Amino acid sequence: MFKRAFLKRSIAGVLVTAALATPALAALKTGAKAPDFSAPAYLAGEPFTFKLSDALKKGPVVVYFFPAAFTPGCNLEAHLFSEAIDRFKAGKATVIGVTAGNTDQLAAFSKSTEHCGGKFPVAADSGAKIAKQYDAILAKKPEWSDRTSYVIAPDGTIAHVYSDLNPQKHVKETLDAVAGMEKQAK
Repeated sequence: MFKRAFLKRSIAGVLVTAALATPALAALKTGAKAPDFSAPAYLAGEPFTFKLSDALKKGPVVVYFFPAAFTPGCNLEAHLFSEAIDRFKAGKATVIGVTAGNTDQLAAFSKSTEHCGGKFPVAADSGAKIAKQYDAILAKKPEWSDRTSYVIAPDGTIAHVYSDLNPQKHVKETLDAVAGMEKQAK
């Protein structure tokens, strides 16, 4: 009897630990309809209003959420997207970074040659309203966005989702998804 109770508690403990250790997955799944949004944005320091519905008329859209401008991981991720922007454009994809953190610094972030380099826009998500619609809220700091990337097909459906706080693979994941969409279209 003691062994069975001990075994049940051990299994329950392992399951709870595994559930807590598993990274959260984005709620929007492949095939789901992407919420439309518009937001104040900057491209090379110049303000404009980004509208997802307008961008989708040109082709797929990579919406990548990041925690905050001018933070180490976000600096790296923006730089990696900047370096890869010509490959996204070759796939007729638009890239937009969206953040709820340090939104007052986005004009400078968008034109910084070390980060976005003026090659793609970044949008301000005050109050993390867009991030909430996309289930991209940073658990440890819910007023900021999580690091989650979506590839949205021109019909407005989610084609690919990748969520990981490590910025290293977001560009590869989204580029591969855009390339896959391009192959399917041919």
